[in-house]
Amino acid sequence: MFVDNVKIFIKAGDGGNGCVSFHREKYVARGGPDGGDGGNGGNIVFEIDEGTNTLINFRYHRKFVAKNGGDGMPSKFHGATAEDLVIKVPAGTVIKDAESGKVIKDMSDCGPAVICKGGRGGWGNRRFAIPTRQIPRFAKNGTKGEEREVVLELKMLADVGLVGFPNVGKSSILSMISSAKPKIANYHFTTLSPVLGVVSSGEGKGFVCADIPGLIEGASEGAGLGHDFLRHVDRCRLILHVVDISGCEGRDPIDDIKKINAELAGYSEKLAARPQIVAANKYDVIDRESADLSAFEKFVKDELGAELIYVSAATRENIDELVRITAKKLEELPPIEYYETEYVEETVVDDRDRTVDIHFEDGVYVVEGDWLYNFMGSINFDDRESLSYFQRVLKSSGLIEQLEAAGVKDGDTVSIYDFEFDFIK
Repeated sequence: MFVDNVKIFIKAGDGGNGCVSFHREKYVARGGPDGGDGGNGGNIVFEIDEGTNTLINFRYHRKFVAKNGGDGMPSKFHGATAEDLVIKVPAGTVIKDAESGKVIKDMSDCGPAVICKGGRGGWGNRRFAIPTRQIPRFAKNGTKGEEREVVLELKMLADVGLVGFPNVGKSSILSMISSAKPKIANYHFTTLSPVLGVVSSGEGKGFVCADIPGLIEGASEGAGLGHDFLRHVDRCRLILHVVDISGCEGRDPIDDIKKINAELAGYSEKLAARPQIVAANKYDVIDRESADLSAFEKFVKDELGAELIYVSAATRENIDELVRITAKKLEELPPIEYYETEYVEETVVDDRDRTVDIHFEDGVYVVEGDWLYNFMGSINFDDRESLSYFQRVLKSSGLIEQLEAAGVKDGDTVSIYDFEFDFIK
């Protein structure tokens, strides 16, 4: 099965928590704090896998979570930094933000890319020792790792795209010009998924050609099979438009070209503007002495502005010439298009971001916020000094005023990440 578009959930690992510990050793008085820092969480890293050309591995596995960093330990031991979670995708995969649809990264010609960063490890209590606070009984929690839903969209890396109606001979031509072995049969929709073939043009040169499953009228709006694969001609520098010149199925080649080009334009005007070569296939079937092809040739030359070549995949007539013309045309065109990153993290949460959410639930005012989550992890509510610091931060951050604005009065219960207290101003 060919899978080329999936949505997955990815989450980097959380940072490990700092440790609260004090050095204890015989003959060592007042050893002092020695709590180690937590380790960093693992990143989510995407990497190109040259051996695959489908996203089938993501059909049933759609949740990827990296490991958390290890917690700090006594004796100044640092928590273990978690390994990155590496996700391998085929070359040409475009990673998009599921919510906005913007491109995060084009995995086409690049090294490993970090898409979600792991959380930072929290500081151990030894970090908070100062001359006026020699016995800190608190440490910091690690920060959360980034998480998001992303869409993986495979857009094949092909120089040339073979397009045309079903059963016009695209697969036959691809099998003639490359070593690809697409399924070939005399019925519509023989090809059910795109097929890539590497074409040699001599002197160590060549290009990649993609056989796109047959398009039909209305494909850009979802009709037939072809609409699922239009994205695979997005990157193509050149369109090889295959038509049945014999008319053996009662089709008009001029009308076929117009309809297919309309579908390309319906999907993307940029795609429809790509240069084309018209390969008029099944040339061996027509009666060349009596056939009048002048109207067709005039249409291709004057209206389409494309190069025309008559070929026969059955007899290999002009197949080598088709490769030569295609290779020469590609030399004049710019390289394969890569998608620039569009997605920019809109909000970066740090210690200065004091945004909170206050809501009333079962008689309790519940307060939540990313900065509060990290802050609460550094408080030891059994330590008077730490508790005093907690109260000072609530006032200096403006949280007390926000609670009052939300309707909290003296005696009401407030909950901040499972720590409940009675509000008294």
